[in-house]
Amino acid sequence: MVRIAVLVSGGGTNLQALLDAKSNGHIKNGDFTLVVSSSPDAYALTRAETHGIKSVVVDRKKYRNRTEFTNAILDVLNEHQIELVVLAGFLYVLSPEFTQQYRNRVINVHPSLIPAFCGDGFYGLRVHEKVLEYGVKLTGATVHFVNEETDGGPIILQKAVDVVDGDTPETLQRRVMEQAEWVILPRAVELFCDGRLKVEGRHVRIT
Repeated sequence: MVRIAVLVSGGGTNLQALLDAKSNGHIKNGDFTLVVSSSPDAYALTRAETHGIKSVVVDRKKYRNRTEFTNAILDVLNEHQIELVVLAGFLYVLSPEFTQQYRNRVINVHPSLIPAFCGDGFYGLRVHEKVLEYGVKLTGATVHFVNEETDGGPIILQKAVDVVDGDTPETLQRRVMEQAEWVILPRAVELFCDGRLKVEGRHVRIT
């Protein structure tokens, strides 16, 4: 059973999608062992408590820099013998030490079809604002392994979502979550826990 930690910063809707998938009989070989929040006010902590999952707050405001913050999180993950880390609405970029220690064991979901609308500064509603400004017809979500480049790790799964007339950043964000993020993030975690993901350079093979 793969021991999973989910890192969160806010409401925890992607966390909820993962927990729902587990409850519905998916992710059979994974156990959600820990939720780590960068904020003591994150509603995701309530979701963890409701499901009986241990949670820890590593408050970003209490650390002087990214390295200290990252090391504090690594200490918590090591203490709980975590084998897979899922970034689910986690707002901070961690230091290279994090991805070095958890190489190909950190999964992130991004609300666009990478390599479009991604990288430094592209998160939350800003992604959807830029999608609408550019006038693309398709957007979506990407689940990828995390490396030292922001949104630059090998892609595991992607799912497209139509952009429709009259969309606002808020309506588009919701549709991308419902139709893409909440579908492919649990699936990627399930594939990892089943030992079906093989990383070959920039490519992720599903066996």
